[in-house]
Order: sequence, then structure tokens, then C-alpha cells
Amino acid sequence: MAELFDGLAGESTVMHPIAGMGEPYHYRNKVVSPYAPGRRIKPKAAKASKGDKRASTREGKHAPTHEILCGMYAAGTHRIVPTDACLIENRIAKKIILAVRDLMPSFRIEPYREDANTGFLRHAIVRVGHTSGEVLVTLVTNGRQFPGSKALVRELVKRCPEITSIVQNVNTRQTNVILGTDEIRLYGPGFILDKLCGLSFRISSQSFYQVNASQTEVLYRRAIELARLTGDETVIDAYCGTGTIGLVAACGAEQGKGAKRVIGVDETASAIRDARANAQHNGIENAEFVACDAGVFMRDLAAEATERIDVVLMDPPRSGATEDFLKALVALSPQRVVYISCNPETQARDVAYLVERGYAVEAVQPVDMFPHTEHVENIVVCCNNT
Repeated sequence: MAELFDGLAGESTVMHPIAGMGEPYHYRNKVVSPYAPGRRIKPKAAKASKGDKRASTREGKHAPTHEILCGMYAAGTHRIVPTDACLIENRIAKKIILAVRDLMPSFRIEPYREDANTGFLRHAIVRVGHTSGEVLVTLVTNGRQFPGSKALVRELVKRCPEITSIVQNVNTRQTNVILGTDEIRLYGPGFILDKLCGLSFRISSQSFYQVNASQTEVLYRRAIELARLTGDETVIDAYCGTGTIGLVAACGAEQGKGAKRVIGVDETASAIRDARANAQHNGIENAEFVACDAGVFMRDLAAEATERIDVVLMDPPRSGATEDFLKALVALSPQRVVYISCNPETQARDVAYLVERGYAVEAVQPVDMFPHTEHVENIVVCCNNT
């Protein structure tokens, strides 16, 4: 990290030590597994009476012809590496993934065959609330009709009573994208609630929510601390998703002062609906959320020049911010930019753009969000020197 930002840091830049995790195991609260056919199962050869033969013939018509694989894709491939346990995945979530696999033959559910776009069950996604313990299971299917779904749900909940909600997500496209847009609630409310930095958040199958809730609290609290809010600022939370960090900024972290006003912006309408619901659920009145491209929103705000924006919080995807967004950010000219990223390389590229246009790097704070991997989340604070 020091090498990556060496050319951008000044003499006064503070390079904070990486914030590690105390117990860096089983931290992934979201576990995703594909299902696919494996090796062909050889039929059992055994002598039987005439009655037994008739029964075995009936059973044979519905007997599975292939093993069912679930687990993780080998790096850079679509080959599934079967995994029954993982030291960084939530244990309950993993148990549910395996229970779904074990139930599929009994309910005649065929795993998805990617090359032919056949079969029914494509993926299972399990999300576990860090503090609430609530569990949401999303079954991604290659079709809307789901014969036997009620019986399957009953048996799955019986085997895994931790489950509080199950939804069916329909994705019939031949694509690498896991989720489709059509969704049916099969059990429970269709979402879970979880607490983060003292606030309660509603999480659905489509919601973005950090996979390591313990370290997310560390990340968000450090970001709000580094924003140095005094209670008088207007803050934009760009790429706000379901509003997590923006709502924390509106309230303040660790008894610190929050912003006077927070405007969350995201182009995903469903995320904005969740963000508004989260604000209402927590009784937060100084935060509002807008469904719009963040760059377009800031460009229009800069052109109007009717309101001073003091701080911009931004947490873009791995690809980083677009040049249009960065142009709008510079035009808006906030005093401070707090840039959170899961890809420090694209973050360094974007920070270089800001430095070339009058900003200075005040602090760099890495947070180990993904222990036992090469990845790290990073916060960079830039101050406007123009």
C-alpha cells in the first residue's frame, strides 16, 4: 500500500497501519454456490424379486443420473471444486448450501448445466445476519415454475431451523450474472435485518452488503472519523447502495458528531428503496436518497451552484470511478473526499486524477476486510487545496 501511494503522498500524508481482524475465521456472511452435474452414477446391479424389480424400475425413472456438485469455481474457470467446509465461510450458511444439494435428488431437482442451458437449480445464496442471526436463502432457478417448492421449503427449514426467509430468483438467461430480476417469496418476509454500527439494516437478495460485518464496522467508523464531521456539513454519499455508510455519517460514529445533512445517490432503484426504508426504520431524518447516476447528479448540482457540498463519501465498484464522475467531483469541489475502495489499484488511479487537479492526500487507511486473501479494503482522504 505504501508503494502504491508513494508517488501520490506528500510529506504530511499519514499512512496508517492496516486494521486487522481479531478472529479472522468464518467471517463471510454471504455464501454463494453453483450447482452442476458431476460424474455419471452407475446403476446398482442387484438381484431382485419381480415385485422388487417393479418398484426399483419406478424408482429408477427418477433416480439421479449424475452426482451433484456444489462449492467454488477454480480460479479463472467454470470448473467447480467441491467444498464441504471452508475456514472463511459462515458455518450455518455452508450447512444450508450442502442441505440444498442433499435434498435435490429427493425432489427431482436437476442441477443447471451451463453449456446446454438446461436443468433447474443454478445457485443458492445464503446471507446470515451478523448480530441478528437471521438467515436469507435465495434459490436461483432456470425457470419460474417450481413444482414441489412448498415441500422442499418445509424440509429445508426442518433440517436448518436457523433459516428465517427463502426466496426464489428466476434467471433464464445464459449468462455469468447470478441473479435475475424476477423474484418469488417462498418462506418468511423475503429479507433479513441486521445491525451495523448501532443501526438496523434491511437486506434482500439484491442488496449490496459487505461480506465481513465485523470489519465493515471498523471500516465505516474509520471513514467517518477521517471525514472529521462537526455537525455542520452537507455530505454526498456516492454509490450509496442501501445507504449503510451514509446513514452512519448522518448519525456519527462512536458518539462522534454526524453530518448536518446526507444525500445518498445510486443508480439502482431497488437499492435506493432499501436505503429510504433503512432511514425510516432507524428514525433518521437528516438523510435523503436519490435514484440517479452519481456523476450526473453531482454535475447538475455543480452547475446550479445553489448548495455547498462539504464532503463526498464514495465507494465505487472494483473498476473504480468513471472519468465523468471524477470530472463532476472536481467541478463540485468539496473540501474533503473520503474514498473507500475494494481495489486500491483503481483507487490510486482515481486519486492521481484528483491530485493533478488540486487535491492532496491527507491519509491512507487500509482495512483487512478479507483475511487469508491478497485483497484489502482501503480508505484515502483527499483535501481540496484550491
